[in-house]
This record gives sequence, structure tokens and C-alpha cells, in this order.
Amino acid sequence: MPKTLFLLLLCMSTLAQKPKNTLEHLLMSHPDQFKKLTDHPEKYRLQILYTQIDRDAKNKPTLTTFSYRSDSNEYFYPASTVKLAASVLALEKLNRLKIDKSTTFQTLKNRPSQLEIKTDSSAKSGLPSIEHYIKKILLVSDNEAYNRLYEFLGQRPFNETMHKKGFNGVRLTHRLQTPLPRLENQYTNPIQFIDASGKIIYQQSEAFNDKPYSASKSILLGKGTMNDSGVVEDKPLDFSLKNAYPLQAQHEFLKRLLLPEAFPAKDRFLLSKEDYAFLYRYMSMYPTESKDPVYPNEFDTYCKFLYYGSEKNAVLNPSMRIFNKVGDAYGFLLDNAYVVDFDKKIEFIVTAVLLCNEDEIFNDEKYDYDTIGYPFYKNLGQIIYDYESKRPKKHFPNLDHLRFNYTN
Repeated sequence: MPKTLFLLLLCMSTLAQKPKNTLEHLLMSHPDQFKKLTDHPEKYRLQILYTQIDRDAKNKPTLTTFSYRSDSNEYFYPASTVKLAASVLALEKLNRLKIDKSTTFQTLKNRPSQLEIKTDSSAKSGLPSIEHYIKKILLVSDNEAYNRLYEFLGQRPFNETMHKKGFNGVRLTHRLQTPLPRLENQYTNPIQFIDASGKIIYQQSEAFNDKPYSASKSILLGKGTMNDSGVVEDKPLDFSLKNAYPLQAQHEFLKRLLLPEAFPAKDRFLLSKEDYAFLYRYMSMYPTESKDPVYPNEFDTYCKFLYYGSEKNAVLNPSMRIFNKVGDAYGFLLDNAYVVDFDKKIEFIVTAVLLCNEDEIFNDEKYDYDTIGYPFYKNLGQIIYDYESKRPKKHFPNLDHLRFNYTN
């Protein structure tokens, strides 16, 4: 090979590997942790968004977001990350109805496939409420709690509200961990709210979405799928009828929720100061700290993927709290996290997804979360945290509104 051609190819290779932004630089600077994934990002369907937060003298935030392969056209299954959206929209709906979130909330049934829920053994009161369902979602990602909110919102209003708020590409079509035909998920239960005297203060009839949602074409992933009989069939899994929630939309949702002052009033959620505090408290609370409901068999970092890697024996940083919502299903592992260190005055937001399914077989519950997914999130969180601890800031943030008493 002529020397000039060799030098040209070497130059082109160097340019191709040059990081495009701060996030890519951090990934490329730590090959021991990330090279396996960044060498084959399409295989792992890896996407990351990282937002830096800079405050002015009045504590108003300015946001700068860096992207690694963020692509709304690259599908991933959003798993439990949809539950945060349901929680926020349920509180918005309650505010419009002028109903307190602690009011007894009963789910009725009108079809054989539906569940009637009038009690909740996990609540000290023994009664279900939107408040209690949201607690269970944020503490341990409870699936049935999400299903009750899905039924309260209704399939079409849930989707239309997300679209009207500008969260594009969102498709929310089904309950979770409840294998129902597509038609049954188009129906949502009748519900009612009952005050302390037993009086019905609001009723909502069964709803039906006559214009069901689906992708415009098949979304085929993997090389094999385990069927209900436990046999692996030599065909990909079609996700076209399943939920969709692009990474950009998830990241934008988290920014608006945690940093509402960075957005114009028209783009903020219809939430009270108390609503925000309630959500922040339970997003950052460890399951072991909760008094109602209680989770004696869980560990602190059960739903803390970023920085802690969901390790049972992780040593907690006493000055740090992570306000987040995770998801895992079909080998996809996700986290939406706002990380705060009160002592070091650190704050940043990360949203990420990767596929942990080396054998490319779906529905077999044999995924590589422990060997690929959790270590990735632990490394990513710690590396960005370390970078943020050294990043110069003109004004340190006042984070007092995020300090909570978790003992009561």
C-alpha cells in the first residue's frame, strides 16, 4: 500500500473515532467499561442522553443536552418507564376533577377480563387510592398499580394527552404483566371515587378506544421467540402492537418534571407544589425507607440502576439522592435519572436504554442484565458523576427543595 494512501486511511480512521461531544468523549475515554458496547452499538441498541445543568444567580437552570445515538426511529421496548408518565397524568386528571389523591379509588368491572379492586392490603388503611398506587410505582415499579392508572386515564386520553404535550412517537397500548388480547386493552374499567363517609363523589364509565394504536409497520427483533409452551420458534418477535416511548420523549418528560422552572408555563405539568414534592420524595426514596407501603424484603438500590447498578450490597452515598424511574423487559434495560449530591452541589440528568440479549432469543427470560446491563449503568453513572464533580460552575445550585425527611 502506498505510504500516502496509508496515511490518508489512518487520518480518516482517527477522524471517525473523534468524539462528537462531551458524552461521547466520556464513553471513549473509558474503553475498559464501554468499548464492548460502543464497538457494536447497533447490536445493543444503545442510546444515551445526558443533560448538564447550570444555574444563574437566581438559581434558574440552563440545560445543555448531549446525545449518543439518540434516534426516535430505533425501537426499544419502554417497559416500566411508562409508569412515570401515567403517575403524572393521573395527578393532573385529579387536579382537573378537584379530587384529592388520597381519596378511595375503586376499580369496577364490566367485562370478564377485567378486575374489580375495592381493597388494597398493602395500604395501612386497607383502601386503594391514586396516591398509594403512585407510591408503589415509584418505590418498586408495581405493575398492577400502573394498570389501575391506565384504567383511570383510558387508553385514548392517555395517548392523546402525551401527544398534545409534545411527546412525539409515544404509543401506549396495553396493561403490564397482564396478557390480554389487543381488544381487551382498548377497553378500560369503570371506576369510582368514594369519600370518607362512603359517598360516591365521582364515577367514570367503562371506556373503549375504537381507533387502536399500532406501529405503521412490523417491528421485528431477534432471531427466535419462546412461545407460551416454552418452545423457541425460529422467528423474530414483533413489537408493533406493544408500547413505544422514544428516548427523547422520556428525557424531555423528566426534564419538565424535575426542572419545571426551565420551561415556559404552557409546557409545565398541571401539578401543585405539593404534587411535585410528593413525586420527588417517592422517586428518590429507597423501598426500605417507606412506611406505607412497606417492603421488608427489598433492598435500598432495587430500582437504582444508574451509579449503583442495582447492587444489593452497594454502599450508599449519604449526600446523594437519585430521582428516577427504571424499566426492564424483553432484555431492554432503561433508566431515567436526575442525580443530586447535596454536599458537592452536583446535579445532572441521564436517560439511557440498551438491549441485554446476547442470544437474540426473546420471551425466554434469559437476559444479560447482570453481566451487561447493570454494570453499564453503574459505570455510566459514576463516570458522569466524577466528571460533574470537577466541571466548573459559575453558580452552585440551591437544592433545598429536594431535601426530604424519609423517616415519617
